[in-house]
Amino acid sequence: MRNLLVKVSILLLTYLLLTGCESMVQRAAHPLVFPTTTPTASGTLTPKAGATLVTYSIREPRDPSVEPILALAWAPDSKRVAYASANSTVGILDAANGTLLLTHDSSGGLPVQAVAWSPDGKYIASGDARQMGGGPIGTPVIEQDTVQVWNAATGSPLLVYRGHTGVVTSVAWSPDGQEIASASQDHTVQVWNATTGHLLTTYRGHASIVNAVAWSPNGQYICSAGDDQTVQVWDAATGQTLFTYRGHTSVVSGVAWSPDGRLIASASDDQTVQVWGATNGVLLLTYKGHSAAVRAVAWSPDGTRLASGGDDMTVQIWQAPS
Repeated sequence: MRNLLVKVSILLLTYLLLTGCESMVQRAAHPLVFPTTTPTASGTLTPKAGATLVTYSIREPRDPSVEPILALAWAPDSKRVAYASANSTVGILDAANGTLLLTHDSSGGLPVQAVAWSPDGKYIASGDARQMGGGPIGTPVIEQDTVQVWNAATGSPLLVYRGHTGVVTSVAWSPDGQEIASASQDHTVQVWNATTGHLLTTYRGHASIVNAVAWSPNGQYICSAGDDQTVQVWDAATGQTLFTYRGHTSVVSGVAWSPDGRLIASASDDQTVQVWGATNGVLLLTYKGHSAAVRAVAWSPDGTRLASGGDDMTVQIWQAPS
């Protein structure tokens, strides 16, 4: 697993920043860029909304044998990180030292594009696209697109959800841990019981591949983003669309609710992250720190900062709007 250390270093840096361990961060091997801040009337330093706090680059050293990490998820206890890999595995790492705790072969040779922890940290849901056929040249390859739910401590499978007809791109647990929402290349988001796999709601509002899905902190709403350049907010119980955000000019690959539920951040191939009102779609901030497509975005637990990452091989941590 040595080849994963470059990717893991990003996670460790983000963890240190979000937990306030600045002295440790400053000893990191890669250059960090801190913005200039100005004192307020009270004498404290308050970065402006959208100000880049840290940029961490993994351009050097680069190992061509590294398998891309396609999805990441922090455990609720902040002590472990799960990663989904292009080499068909899901791994669990110790966030403090990068030790590999468990490897789960999730996908039979195909990339795993989604991973999420249950709110209690006991279980993981991961996207799974298995090759079910294929042999002699010309023989069709049949992919079985599922979501696996498994024990995070042992790797033992608990449930396989088989509702999708395309690769599963994103999974998210409801805040109470009772339901899972899964987004897919079949243009749908499906909400289903995390224990039984019973389908509860199918959302069909997107016109193309759905890349990301996230629950509101109160569990009442879901936002989903896709290749149709939209982010759609809808009722988790009924599937009714509440409104559609159309601020991006390219594919939207990542979404995240603020911890207080007021704001949504969306990451796009248009090289921006946009932060907007979760109930009205009013744009509050456009972050333009990246030089290539932005694939992922996450809020700090206290809601004051955001982290974003993308094709420019950087993770950038920046000030959230108030």
